[in-house]
Amino acid sequence: MLETIKSSPNYRWYVLATVAIGTFMSTLDSSIVSVALPTISRQLHSDLATLQWVVSAYLLTITSLLPVFGRIADMFGRKRVFALGFLMFTLGSVLCGFAQNIWFLVGTRVLQAVGASMLMSNAPAIITAIFPPKERGRALGLTGTVVALGSLTGPALGGVIIGLTSWRSIFWINIPIGIIGYIAVLMILPNDVSTKGQESFDFIGAFTFTFGMLGVLLGITNGETWGWFSLPILLSLALGMISLVFFVRTERKVPHPMINLSLFRNRPFLIGNLSGGLSFVAMFANNMLLPFYLQGVLNYEPHQLGLMLMIFPFVMAFTAPISGHASDKFGPMILTTSGLVITALGLFYFSTLSTTASFMQIIPGPILMGLGAGMFQSPNNSSVMSSVPPHKLSIAGGINSLVRNLGMVIGIALSVSLFDAWGGVSLPQPGQVEEFMFAYHSVMLVAMGIAILAAVISYNRKNYIKPNNLLP
Repeated sequence: MLETIKSSPNYRWYVLATVAIGTFMSTLDSSIVSVALPTISRQLHSDLATLQWVVSAYLLTITSLLPVFGRIADMFGRKRVFALGFLMFTLGSVLCGFAQNIWFLVGTRVLQAVGASMLMSNAPAIITAIFPPKERGRALGLTGTVVALGSLTGPALGGVIIGLTSWRSIFWINIPIGIIGYIAVLMILPNDVSTKGQESFDFIGAFTFTFGMLGVLLGITNGETWGWFSLPILLSLALGMISLVFFVRTERKVPHPMINLSLFRNRPFLIGNLSGGLSFVAMFANNMLLPFYLQGVLNYEPHQLGLMLMIFPFVMAFTAPISGHASDKFGPMILTTSGLVITALGLFYFSTLSTTASFMQIIPGPILMGLGAGMFQSPNNSSVMSSVPPHKLSIAGGINSLVRNLGMVIGIALSVSLFDAWGGVSLPQPGQVEEFMFAYHSVMLVAMGIAILAAVISYNRKNYIKPNNLLP
C-alpha cells in the first residue's frame, strides 16, 4: 500500500493533505482557546493578568523557536521533526486537559507550542520541496485556506464543545487529530537526507536568538500593561536587543550558522518577508480593536460578533487558492501588491464607520480585508519559498513563520498603545464613545499607512523573475 501511494501520480497531493493536518491542528488550537478563557478563569480561579499567559506563552514560544526547528529540520530531516511535532503537540494537548491550576496549564501550553513550532517551521518547506514550480503557488494557497479554516472553525467549534462538555475537551479534541497526523507522516512523507555530520548545530546562535526574541517579545507584549518605561520592560527589551546584536555578530563568523544571514541579500526573500511582516502588523491592528468597536459601541451580541468575525477568514479561504494558482502563471508582483492595496482600502473603510453603522454597512470592511489577505499571502509565500535552495527550505519556512508571528505581536502592541495614547477606552460608557471613535479611526489610518508601505515594498519585486532552477 505504501509503495502504491508513493508511486501514485497524485503523491504530492497526499503529502499536502498530511501537512494540512498539522497546519489545521495548530491553527485551530490557537483560535479555539480564546473562547474558553472566561470558563478557564472561573474554574481555575485565575485573574486576567495571569490568564493572558495561556495565550501569550503559546505565542512567545512558537515565535522564539521557529528558526531553531527550521535549522534542525534542514540538518536532521524534515520528516523526523514534523513527526516529533505531532507527538509533542498531542502530548501537550493531553496534559493541558488535565490541568488543575493555571500555571500547570501555561506550562503545558508551552509544550504544545514546541510541537506547533516544529509543524509550522516545516510545513512550507515540505510543500515547496515536493511540488513543481508551476503548482507551488496553488499548493501554498491551499495551505493558506487551511489556516483560514482553522481560524474560522476554532471559535465556533470551541463554543459548541464547551457548551456540550467542558473546556478540557477543546484540548483533547487534538488527540485523534494528532495520532492520525503522526501515522500519516510515517506512511506518506518522503524520507529526506539529513546533513548530520556534514554540518554542526549552532548552539550559541540558537541560545542567543531564543533568549533575544523572548526578551523583546516579553517587552512588547507586556509594555502596555506594566508601563513602557517600567524597569522590567526596559530591562527585558535591553537584554533582548543585546542578545540579538550578539546573535547577528556570531552568525557572521560561525561556519554553519543557525540563520544564514546571506538569505536576506536575496531580494525576493527580503522583500517577501518585509512586506509580509508589515501586512500582519496592519491586519492585526484591526483584528485587535474591531471586537471592541462592535461590542462596546454597537452593542453586538456574541453571536453577531462571531458572525462578523467569520467573514474575513471565509473570504480569505475562498481567495487564497485562486491567487496562488494565478501566481504560478503570472508571477507574484501584481497579486501581492494589489492585495496590499485592497487591504489598505479595507482599513480606510473601517476608519469611516460611525457609531450607528448597520451590520450591512460594516460587511464591506472584512470582505476587503479577507480579499486583500487572500490575494497577498499565497503568492508572497510562494515567492519567498521559491527563492531559496532546497537545503535551506526549512529555515526559510521558519523565518517566514517567525516574521508572520512578529507582525501579529507588533500589530497588537502597536494598536493598543496608540489607542490608549489617543484616549480610547476598550468598553466605553455613553459619554466616552466619541473618544473611542477618534482613537479607533486614528489607529485604522495608521494601519492603512503601514499596508501602503508594504505595497510599495512589494512592488519593488517587479523586475524579479522566479528562479525555478533553484527548486526542481
